[in-house]
Amino acid sequence: MADDLHHLPIARLAAHLPEAPAEPEHLLQVGDLAKEAGKTVRALHLYEELGLLKPHARSKGRYRLYGPEALVRVRWISKLQEMGLSLAELAELVREWESSGTAPVAMGKVRRVLEGRLLQAREHIARLRSLEGELVASLAYLDVCDVCDPVRVHSHCRACDLHTCAEAPDLVAGVRANG
Repeated sequence: MADDLHHLPIARLAAHLPEAPAEPEHLLQVGDLAKEAGKTVRALHLYEELGLLKPHARSKGRYRLYGPEALVRVRWISKLQEMGLSLAELAELVREWESSGTAPVAMGKVRRVLEGRLLQAREHIARLRSLEGELVASLAYLDVCDVCDPVRVHSHCRACDLHTCAEAPDLVAGVRANG
């Protein structure tokens, strides 16, 4: 193994080295980590209860101390929550990751989760683009209303002769559809 490592690039070689312990001056108390991460102390305690976050050590006063990797983990949790994963789903992902026998199996689970969220994100983006088109069409339709006779009553909007299109977009037609 040592001879194999001799031929690896430095970046790949570093991956084979044991993780260096965080220096005591680089450890953060839970309040400092919460402030740095934009989270509450209670949120971090919940993450710990769920097995999502582990303190690096405890101080002499028994305060939780976290290394720099904890901030990365909290950002990871936040991003996955933004994608719609619940804390329970994240805890399950972490449990599966930790119980995976090999890196490919572990990363395969992560990959499936991310692929599923990518598909959902793309579907959401498509719905938003459709809504954007409806909004643009509705605003263009309403631009004509700015030149409407100021004394015209809104009941006449149903038979407006100022618009060049045959029908009002749904976002406009829905306003006047009740009645």
